[in-house]
Amino acid sequence: MIKIHPIEAFNDNYIWLIRTNTGSIVFDPGESSNLLSYLGKNILDLKAIFITHHHFDHTGGIDDILSKNKSITVYGPDNNINSITNRLQGGDQIKEIGINFEVIEIPGHTLDHIAYFSENHGDPILFCGDTLFAGGCGRVFEGTFSQMHESLGKLKNLPKNTKIYCGHEYTLSNLEFAKEVEPLNEIINKRYNEVSELRNKGIPTLPTTLSIELQSNPFLRTDIQEVQNRVFDKFKTNKNDQDVFKAIRQWKDSF
Repeated sequence: MIKIHPIEAFNDNYIWLIRTNTGSIVFDPGESSNLLSYLGKNILDLKAIFITHHHFDHTGGIDDILSKNKSITVYGPDNNINSITNRLQGGDQIKEIGINFEVIEIPGHTLDHIAYFSENHGDPILFCGDTLFAGGCGRVFEGTFSQMHESLGKLKNLPKNTKIYCGHEYTLSNLEFAKEVEPLNEIINKRYNEVSELRNKGIPTLPTTLSIELQSNPFLRTDIQEVQNRVFDKFKTNKNDQDVFKAIRQWKDSF
């Protein structure tokens, strides 16, 4: 049995820690202080670090962690982070602390971006960094809108019960935007109210599930007629998935 715990970093980052009876692993440690404190208090044996992309708020804590234990394996994409020991590409398979992961290449936010998916005995889990968020998706920095749309399409085809662990607590602001895209979507409105209550109590809104995202995340709903009509009315863009996605992402950039 696995346990997954969020460790807060910076203003809105999450470092995800998984523990089993054989050890623990972490995803995207942008800083080390809270993580090292948690590991020490809980007497956890950290076996590996998993990196989704090169941005500092996902990698900045690696060297400090390694300074405490140089035997830790660091998995990540082919990029400029020298502390990565095992370079990965799409389709690679990894096994750590008894969990099998598949690597999925999802460029767009950055060109090196990857995700880690585990079927996890019918309870699938996904660690997707800054590509897919609860209610939203990452900005397109290094890649193209087409790449980002294609990457989200890969994630969209995963099992609907997949639990999604992303890198930031952006859910409330993402759903504010989703309400603008689909003002008549009652699922979005209900979810917004639920998320508002959680954040007022300081409770994380993650993980989300792919099923929930398919019903309320505008970036996964570019094939829905209501979304296409709304974007056409506002921007007069073509009513196809890629053009609608680009228009929505640019809309969100200035929202």
